[in-house]
Amino acid sequence: MTLISDKVVLFTVHKDCRCSSSATKPLQDVSESRDQTTLDARKGVVPPQYRFVYPEFLPDPKIIWRNNVREKLERADMLSRRCHVDIPEFYVGSILAVTTSDPHALGKTTRFVGICIDRSGCGLRANFILRNVIDHLGTEILYEMYNPTIQKIEVLRLEKRLDDKLLYLRDALPEYCTFPFNMEPEYLPEGTPVPVNPIKVQLKPRPWLERWERQNLQGVQPFKLPKRFFEKAKAVATPWEKFDLMKTYRSTIAEEEQSEIFSEVYSELHQLEFTRKKMKRKKMFIKPKKTA
Repeated sequence: MTLISDKVVLFTVHKDCRCSSSATKPLQDVSESRDQTTLDARKGVVPPQYRFVYPEFLPDPKIIWRNNVREKLERADMLSRRCHVDIPEFYVGSILAVTTSDPHALGKTTRFVGICIDRSGCGLRANFILRNVIDHLGTEILYEMYNPTIQKIEVLRLEKRLDDKLLYLRDALPEYCTFPFNMEPEYLPEGTPVPVNPIKVQLKPRPWLERWERQNLQGVQPFKLPKRFFEKAKAVATPWEKFDLMKTYRSTIAEEEQSEIFSEVYSELHQLEFTRKKMKRKKMFIKPKKTA
């Protein structure tokens, strides 16, 4: 347990829903989407969104860490782990509930609810951070996604945010990351795209953990800072890096290699998705009551 910054507690585990939407697609569109997915599965065509749903299957782009044999063995272990514990689709900004085994807790399990503020790592080292404000204390837990102590991962609200990382929630007002532990899961109709939450959070007055004004953040309200802060941010900015093709090449995995990797694990992942959707339909089904 390590205390970091202003009332932020970080717990690290070292051992090895979807949001309801008022606008729904017509039944015909959902049926066509389902038929297209089934057709792609029979042909072995990997859906393009797999690189965003399962980013941990992609290896580290740094050449010094590449090892084809190790990566293939890790993917086999990850698929084996997914057969025992359902790891659902989620993104940064989704609200999750994670249940882990804890020999010191009452009932030998611990359940934590929070918003995912970061997702990083690759292979068996993939991890994510959940944040919640409990008794006016900001609490964060870093989970290793394929940790054997994890018993269950639930998605209470599936959504995305405007930024890839939400670390600035550590300096935001508490109401933006406060969630009850008895929160009920919210489901999206099948075939509905994952919604993007356009909320812009308000940060507390300085000092902050980082110089957020120097980062191109979309989910933060305009900064109320003196002009000199923005002048300094403009002086140290590097806008030309987005045109650096070699830097982009060294920091990403080629599309051809991505297709090869996901083709290797597609059949197992598709079967797990089919089982997950079947279980979700059972949870959403409301048994009719007999009328006298």
